Amino acid sequence: MMILKIVSYPRYILTVAVIAIVALAGSQRVSAQSDAQFSQYYEVPSYYNAGAVGTTDLLRIRGGARLQWVGIHGAPKTFVGTADMPFVLFKKRFGVGLVMQQESMGLYKNLNIGAQVAYKQKLFKGSLSIGAQVGYIDQSFKGSEVYIPDQDDYHQPDDDAIPKQDIRGNAFDVSAGVFYTHPKFWVGISGTHLNAPAVTLNAESGENSEEKNYEFQIGRTLYFMAGSNIKIKNTLFEVMPSALVKTDLTFTTWEATMRARYNKFLAFGVGYRWKDAVYAVISAEVKGFYIGFSYDYPTSAIAKASSGSFEIFAGYSLKLDFSEKNRNRHRSVRIM
Repeated sequence: MMILKIVSYPRYILTVAVIAIVALAGSQRVSAQSDAQFSQYYEVPSYYNAGAVGTTDLLRIRGGARLQWVGIHGAPKTFVGTADMPFVLFKKRFGVGLVMQQESMGLYKNLNIGAQVAYKQKLFKGSLSIGAQVGYIDQSFKGSEVYIPDQDDYHQPDDDAIPKQDIRGNAFDVSAGVFYTHPKFWVGISGTHLNAPAVTLNAESGENSEEKNYEFQIGRTLYFMAGSNIKIKNTLFEVMPSALVKTDLTFTTWEATMRARYNKFLAFGVGYRWKDAVYAVISAEVKGFYIGFSYDYPTSAIAKASSGSFEIFAGYSLKLDFSEKNRNRHRSVRIM
């Protein structure tokens, strides 16, 4: 059985997912990652790590949109939403959350939805959280819109390996993670798509039983993320370095961000993604409302065709009280 390995980060080949699906037919399998890329990864830690839910005493909601490689037709467009909060059950502390990600890239679309829960335990001067996520993956490909030029050297219009109509499939998904928060830092390690779900895509109409199926296997991905809030004495400033490492054990990449925040209101900084881009970020938060913006400038050859990537996040945080006079108030470092 032929297996074509697709790496989705950094995405140097725009049509890689499209080519992979239409190039392999029948029982042949395509393997890939489906996790999205965000420069403001520190704002949605629960997207990468189920253990990161309920790390504060807040109901915390975040939503974001990313336009990748502006100026290139069919470039990835990604939307993400997360919500999480802590709760107490049988005098034990837990976190619960929801996560949703939708991405379109050319004729290909991917939707991930997950429910998360985490058990929390005090450890040293911080809190250790062990979390799990169960979810649903839905993928589709617009085969009815495939266009092949007359003089294409690689594919023919009558190629049986190319879907002639729209195909779609879904699968069950499992992820897990461990997250530790401390008054001075936070760190987490996690794995997504641990069951390596295989999505079988077939014709949405179901009218032709002879239509070929296309199997798209989601590869396991491991993440390591960490950050800190370092207050500068005698000022209203604090420095907030953070980093994210991701690997499928075949390909590994990383990014690091350095931000400064003034009076817990305005934050700004720069970041670098290995062999992919440099980026600038700015954000503000007031009375629980949050908004953040980032701009990526590619450091690869893609810069000749694109003006860069843009990302915007918004959200709201609401203070929660779980007991009489907040007796069991949960305290941990704020991830921002």
